[in-house]
Amino acid sequence: MSFETLCDLFLFAAGTYHKKNAFLHKKGDRFQPISMQEFEQSVTHFSLGLCALGVEKGDKVGLLSENRPEWAIGDFGILCAGAITVPIYATLPADHILNLLADSDTNFLIVSNELQLKKALQIRTSLEKLQRIIVIDMAAPLPDGILTFKEIMALGEKKQKEDPDLFRRRIATVKPSDVASLIYTSGTAGDPKGVLLTHSNLVSNVYAINDLLPLGPDDTSLSFLPLSHILERLGAYLLIAKGVTIAYAVSVEKVPENMLEVSPTIMISVPRLYEKMYARVMDLALSGSKLKKHLFFWAMKVGRRHGEMKLKGETPSLLLSLQKALADRMVFRKIRARTGGHLRFCISGGAPLSREIGEFFYAAGITILEGYGLTETSPVITANVVKQMKFGTVGKVVPGVQVKIADDGEILCHGPSVMKGYYKREAETKEVLRDGWLRTGDIGHIDSDGFLVITDRKKDLLKTSGGKYVAPQPIESILKSHEMISAAVVLGDRRKFCCALIVPDFEKVEAWAKARGITFNNRAELTGNRQLSDYLLSEVQRLTPNLAQFEKIKKIAILPRPFTLEDGELTPTMKVKRSIVDKKYRDIIDALYDEE
Repeated sequence: MSFETLCDLFLFAAGTYHKKNAFLHKKGDRFQPISMQEFEQSVTHFSLGLCALGVEKGDKVGLLSENRPEWAIGDFGILCAGAITVPIYATLPADHILNLLADSDTNFLIVSNELQLKKALQIRTSLEKLQRIIVIDMAAPLPDGILTFKEIMALGEKKQKEDPDLFRRRIATVKPSDVASLIYTSGTAGDPKGVLLTHSNLVSNVYAINDLLPLGPDDTSLSFLPLSHILERLGAYLLIAKGVTIAYAVSVEKVPENMLEVSPTIMISVPRLYEKMYARVMDLALSGSKLKKHLFFWAMKVGRRHGEMKLKGETPSLLLSLQKALADRMVFRKIRARTGGHLRFCISGGAPLSREIGEFFYAAGITILEGYGLTETSPVITANVVKQMKFGTVGKVVPGVQVKIADDGEILCHGPSVMKGYYKREAETKEVLRDGWLRTGDIGHIDSDGFLVITDRKKDLLKTSGGKYVAPQPIESILKSHEMISAAVVLGDRRKFCCALIVPDFEKVEAWAKARGITFNNRAELTGNRQLSDYLLSEVQRLTPNLAQFEKIKKIAILPRPFTLEDGELTPTMKVKRSIVDKKYRDIIDALYDEE
């Protein structure tokens, strides 16, 4: 495996793997294959079509689409033309998209369908530098000036016949130091910033994790985490370089169904998927008969004990091995069957994964490898790997990257994957990049075994009025493991104690209330019920017995609706904007302290 740019990576994969099912996408009721030869031809034609359209080296091309084969074709087509990909989350509303396209000076925009095209048309007149819009999937008639993906491909096919060497010549102009992508951060602590990542940044990260993960052409990965997310994007580059088949999920909602259809061996996700899978398994276990519940919890006890010994490098006794085999046959095999039955390991990043959930799935025979990184680091800084993992940590530093801990506990990172800087934000670039070291904004430490432990975001740390510092994220992660809690935000900065805003799983709390004869006309009435509040507070306290006294949650408020992207409470990666939530629900929060 040898390449210096993402264009070289594409050529390497196309010349190495001659698979008939390099990609899978659902058409009708079946997943249809795309061969590597078809993919190579599509990228070539699309890239040359962009050149025919007037795309120059260094131009910025926006990609506003859900995960699908055209995302990868479009991305590599842009890169091989010497241009810069600007990925945009398909879930963003038009005004947010306008801000990103304007800030990035985007010249061309690719959109997936009629819904995304409507957003683009709403803002087109406000974007002076936007020259053309290309739509992937939409029936005629099209608005004036809008071209289809197929039309660009046709332009490229014609261009290739006229000048067969043009594609390779354009690739030859791309240097490792050239910017490959302008990716906007999620903006949990302010406005999103455009991160400039070069070809060498991204390629170096592919190499850094290449030898850490056992991947090959026999593997299949189900792609559903948005490709606008740096973790899925970098993961896709690695998978393509290793010849792994990539199957594109129809949607996040269809992931359980798609897993059964494609039987993935690898999955990449943020913790929310694993939390939902865990909650579903627990629901089924707790709703069973007394005998089934007893069997489930016995199996979990055996699985955890067996897993602990395995991680320590110890050999389980014959009795424990026999018990594990029985637990596997009676319980765990059924859990794995829900993932398609062939899952070798999962990758988790983007937010903290609850230790309890990681240990639960490991006991069941599903290994979740948690790693850590930022958009600014392309992204992987540390990773747990199959042969060397430790729950409660984000793994060891990957090859080629350096990490050190500042005096105040902040994690600093240095290496070839660290970004070039923020687009048009020189002062902020200098602030975060000092002496070649990136200030990550995360607090943590390296344990005695060399594993990195993340405590919290530096800006998220709460300081109580008693002067004690509280890290809210680990507490929130514990609370979200409860079947009736969908989201939790721990607050208490400059307050006497910590409280939490709880977004319940409405389906479960409604069932809980009905079973107890609690009547309600709407969600506001239900979430305002004192009996429910007392119960959830007792559950919160039951889940957190080991917290220091100043960290304990003394009060909770149950919200009548979930946090949403549209209301500005969530980032596109579904992270809660703590400062926005704190401000928006200030009256509710103040009332908790007034009661005290």
